[in-house]
Formats: sequence, structure tokens, C-alpha cells
Amino acid sequence: MHTRIDCDVAIIGAGSAGLPAYREVIKAGLKPLLIESGPHGTMCARVGCMPSKLLIAAAEAAAAVRHAPDFGVQVPCQPQVDGVAVMDRVRRERDRFVSFVVDDVQAMPPEHRLDAQVEFLRDGVLQSDQGHEIHASRIIIATGTQPVVPELYRPLGELVIVNDDVFDWQDLPRSVLLVGSGVIGVELGLALARLGVRVRVLNRSGSFAHLADPAVRQAAVDVLAPELNLVQDARVTTMRREGQQAWVGWTVGDGPETQESFDRVLLTAGRRPALAALHLERTSMPLDDRGMPEIDPATLQVRGQPVFLAGDVTGRHAIQHEASDDGRLAGRNAAAWPDVQAGARRAPLAIVFSNPQIMQVGGGFGAYDPASMRVGAVDWTRQGRSRVMLRNQGLLHVYMRQADQRFIGAEMIGPDAEHVAHLLAWALQMDMTVPQMLGMPFYHPTIQEGVRTALRDALKGAA
Repeated sequence: MHTRIDCDVAIIGAGSAGLPAYREVIKAGLKPLLIESGPHGTMCARVGCMPSKLLIAAAEAAAAVRHAPDFGVQVPCQPQVDGVAVMDRVRRERDRFVSFVVDDVQAMPPEHRLDAQVEFLRDGVLQSDQGHEIHASRIIIATGTQPVVPELYRPLGELVIVNDDVFDWQDLPRSVLLVGSGVIGVELGLALARLGVRVRVLNRSGSFAHLADPAVRQAAVDVLAPELNLVQDARVTTMRREGQQAWVGWTVGDGPETQESFDRVLLTAGRRPALAALHLERTSMPLDDRGMPEIDPATLQVRGQPVFLAGDVTGRHAIQHEASDDGRLAGRNAAAWPDVQAGARRAPLAIVFSNPQIMQVGGGFGAYDPASMRVGAVDWTRQGRSRVMLRNQGLLHVYMRQADQRFIGAEMIGPDAEHVAHLLAWALQMDMTVPQMLGMPFYHPTIQEGVRTALRDALKGAA
């Protein structure tokens, strides 16, 4: 016999989208039920943003020591990386970040929480693996994504890992093959290489870190490919295990096969919305041929249903602040249903914490018609402050709509890209023109002077 639970809003998933949704439902005075099938702590804190930055910080410390002689600062010997100590700090600090989230969840009223796996029985009714039947007038699905492990790699057994596994390592491996040159592949690949791990990155296309601007993408490949041992347009042809080694072979075009052995194969190329276990087919939700609910991106509502999707499960960019914004919007609309409203969106902003860093503002080059915009550039190899710091690598492109000189976006690899990205995203959200941006203060000598150079370049020859 099932134990019945009634609530106003059931929230499936207690991550970066589910927790803000819960707070919005509480604010509206309704009864929520926050359901989580796995460990609490959010993907960002447990296996995403925070532990990856801890690994990157260790790698940058090692790289800084190696870089010191370029300034005339002599270091008696090369840095010695203690992999056990590196991973110990990563796990300790990761657990600290996770504990803050866990404490918040544990402080919730017990009747607002359910730690269980659930699936749909029918519209508005969920069943848990612990014998609960949950009746909710509205439901928010915030289950995130799960990694995809293609059949090709399954013969490698536990030698194949996903990024979720990296941060529980007790020590650094000697060698890692990373499959995919997206954000995760670039960040983790560079960090591991700079910590002394032999790294190889394979990518099946010519894409790199989601950059759409061909010139910026090529600049990023030119700067970072040597450390990543990057192979683009690679087709995997061999996959076998010999003891504790994974042997992988690949070809490029009509070229010969190359084979290498690795301690681990890290798949970074694919994640899919975690929906299969919910059995959405038992409901009247409209589903596409992949089993994805049809949602209104402006309201996050499943068409015609009191159901909302929020965060990475929507299949859009897997970015923490976007997931939080989704959660707040879904929570407000679930509470107000059927009076749902479109949510105001912030300017698109994405950052890759490589070194040099990569960023994209406003959807990047691919979001605009090249015939209607002008591109301004700065070559960081020649920019004053970046040369002072010996960080003079990369390229910035800013995009201006020619008709009204409005700033519409940017892509970049170069020094302090995370700060440049925020500066430009704020200007974009304020709907500024390039002349208005140039009227703002620029201090000398700073990286931001390079932004001014690019903005001036966009205006050259403009009507």
C-alpha cells in the first residue's frame, strides 16, 4: 500500500534549478515537495563548477612557477606536483562547498523533502521507490543531465570515466585521453596537462570550446592545441583494453591510424537530459521523438500542462546562473499557474576557465547576420598590459549592428576574459551603443584598454 503525499508543487531535482524553484514556491505561500534521488549538494558544487576550478587553480600554480624565468625570476628546479595532495585539497574544498548546500536542505521542514527516486504514474501523480504516491497540482522537473557513454567505449570497463568521476580521484593518473573539445574537455585537459599528466584530446569535428567566430576559434586552437595534444576531425577506429591500459586508435581523413595507450579515457563530449527514469510517456505531455517535452522557452511550461522544466534538463546551455534563473522562473510560474508569465532573461554570457580564458557574450558570432554587423578586433599579442604580464596571447572580436551602432556581442580568447566578458555583458544588457561604451572611463594601463581598441575598430568606416 502506498503512502499518499499531497502538495501544491512537486519539484523533482534539488540542484541549481530545483532549489531556487523551491524558494519561489515557499515565497508564494504554497506547499512544495522537493524530491531528490541522489546526494544533495548540486552538480555545480559536487562535480561541476567548483571542483573543476579547484583543479584548475592547482594547475595554474604549477604553471606560474614554470613561467617565472620568463620574467627573470630564476627557480632552482621545476615544480614537483604531488598528485595525492592536489586531489586531497580538491576533495576537501569540494566537500566544504557541498556542505553549505546540504545544510540548507537539511534546514528545510521535513514535510517539504523527499529523498527518493520517482516516476510518473499518470498526470499529476508520481510514485516513489519508497512506497509514496505523490499528488501534485503542479510539477517542476529539474533533474539535470546525465553523461552519455557510447557502446564503443564499454569494453574499457572502469577505465572509461566521465567528468563526475574525476573529483573523487585519490591521485593523478599518468595519462588521460579526453574525448571532446568542448568546455569540459578544454578546462580539464589543460589542468591535467599542467599538473604533469600526459594528455591527448580527440574531437570528431573542427569545433573548439563552442566558439562560433572562425578567427577567434582558430586563435584559441593555435594557443591551446599544443598543450592539449589536440586532434580534430578524428574518427575512433580501435578500442581495446590490455590489463590496466586503454588502447585507442584513430584516423583523420584518409590518413593512417594512430594508436596510443592511456590510464583513463575521459568522455566529455555528451550529456543528455535525465528524463528516461521519469516515464513521461505515461502522461499526456506532448513529447518529441527524443522523449523531450515540448516547452515554451519564454515560460518554461510544457505546452498545455501544469508542468515546467528548469535548468540543464531543458537541453539549453549548461550554465549555473542560467539554471538558477530557470528555477526562479519555473517556481514563480508554477505557483501562479495558470497565470504564467514570460521571464526576463539576462544577456547571454559564457566563460571557459582555460588559461588564457575563453568567453562568449550575446550568443556569439553565430547568432548574427554578418552582412548587417561590423566586427572590431584587438590582437592581444600587441596589447600593452597583456605584454607587461607576459599574457599576450589571443584575439577579441566585438560585434556591432551597423544600422544603429548597437553593441550586440563578442567572442574572445585572451587575458582576463572572465572580467572582459562581464563588462561587455553588462553593456549588452543595458542596450548600449558602441559610442556610448567608448564614452565610459578606461584606465591606463589595463586589459580593458584592449576592449576600447576593439570598439574603436568596429566604428571605423561605419556610416
